[in-house]
Amino acid sequence: MIDRRFLLTTAAGLGGLLSLKWLTASPARAASDEKFEVMKTDEEWRKQLTPQQYEILRKEGTERPYSSPLNKEKRKGTFACAGCDNPLFSSETKFDSGTGWPSFWQPLQNAVGERKDSTLGMVRTEIHCRRCGGHLGHVFDDGPKPTGLRYCMDGFAMIFKPAAPSAT
Repeated sequence: MIDRRFLLTTAAGLGGLLSLKWLTASPARAASDEKFEVMKTDEEWRKQLTPQQYEILRKEGTERPYSSPLNKEKRKGTFACAGCDNPLFSSETKFDSGTGWPSFWQPLQNAVGERKDSTLGMVRTEIHCRRCGGHLGHVFDDGPKPTGLRYCMDGFAMIFKPAAPSAT
C-alpha cells in the first residue's frame, strides 16, 4: 500500500520536473542582445506566422514527429525560413533519418547560426535562421557522410520552393 509520505514526495518530484521545463523554456535570444537583418515586434511575428510557425520560430517550440509534410518532400528544390524566406537547405542534402523531422547533412552556406541550448537537462546545439533568428531545430553528430551531421529541423519552420523545371 502507498503511504502518504511516498505519494507527496512523488508528487513534489513530478512538480519539480514540470517546472524545470517552464523555467528553462524561455528563448535564449530573449536574454541576449543578438541583432538580425530581419527584426520584428512580437505582434508583427504573430500576424505574419501561423500559430504553429510562431510557436516554433519565435518560442523555440517543436512539432510532433511525422506531422510536417516537408518530412516526405522528395522533389528538387530549396527549403527556406518560413519567417523571412532565407534559403536554408538544398534538397540535395536532405535524407530520411527515421526521426520524424526533415533532416539534412549540411545547410546552405551562410544560412544558419548556432547557439548552445541547455534546456531539458542536456546540452545541444540549437540551429536558427541567420537572417531573422527564428528557431529551426538542432544539429547532432549522428548523420551520414560526408559531414556526419544531422540537422534535425522543424518542418513547420520552413517552406519548400521547388526547383524551376529545366528547359528541355
